[in-house]
Parts: sequence; structure tokens; C-alpha cells
Amino acid sequence: MKLVIAAIKPFKLDEVREALTEIGVRGMMVTEIKGFGAQSGHTEIYRGAEYTVNFVPKVKIEIGVAADMVDQVVETIEKSARTGKIGDGKIFVLDIEKAVRVRTGETDEDAL
Repeated sequence: MKLVIAAIKPFKLDEVREALTEIGVRGMMVTEIKGFGAQSGHTEIYRGAEYTVNFVPKVKIEIGVAADMVDQVVETIEKSARTGKIGDGKIFVLDIEKAVRVRTGETDEDAL
């Protein structure tokens, strides 16, 4: 089992969700986050004053998947989240040691 974590631009969330649903992903967790990478923030003008915005709004998606599906999930996120511009995001893949569905007590891949 693997945990796929992706930080993407917020306006790409629906497109990514739809693409993942098409390949059989049954659930995900989504969190609004702020961060920066290569773009290192930006400046904005508000009421005539210039402000530096050090953290850029992003959306973090977390998906537990079977190991044999991880490459397809990563590729789907990569294609559907890409704009070709700086700040498109990052994808990380980690091992899941154990998973439990609270409602039924199912464990590991049955819980995903």
C-alpha cells in the first residue's frame, strides 16, 4: 500500500478529482494549504500599498492506494494538474504500514 500526497494549484482540484475517479480511485482527503517552492511567493498591491505574499495557496490531496496502482495515480495527477507554469506542485509517494476502516474494521488493502 502507498500514500500519494500531491500539492497542486487550487483551481485544478476538480479536474484532478474527475481524472482520478475515472481510473477507479474511490476516495481522497483534501486540505487547503499554503506553501512556496521555486516561485518563492509574489507581490500584490492592495489599496495602493504593495505587499509581499510569502506563501502561495495550494491544495493537498492524500490518497491511499494499492501498490500496483500507484504509477497510474501519479501519472493521472501529473497530467491533470499540469499547467506548464511555475508552481504546478509536487507529488510524493510513501509506504503505508497499516490501514483500518473504522466503520467495518477492515484492514490494509480492504480498508482502502
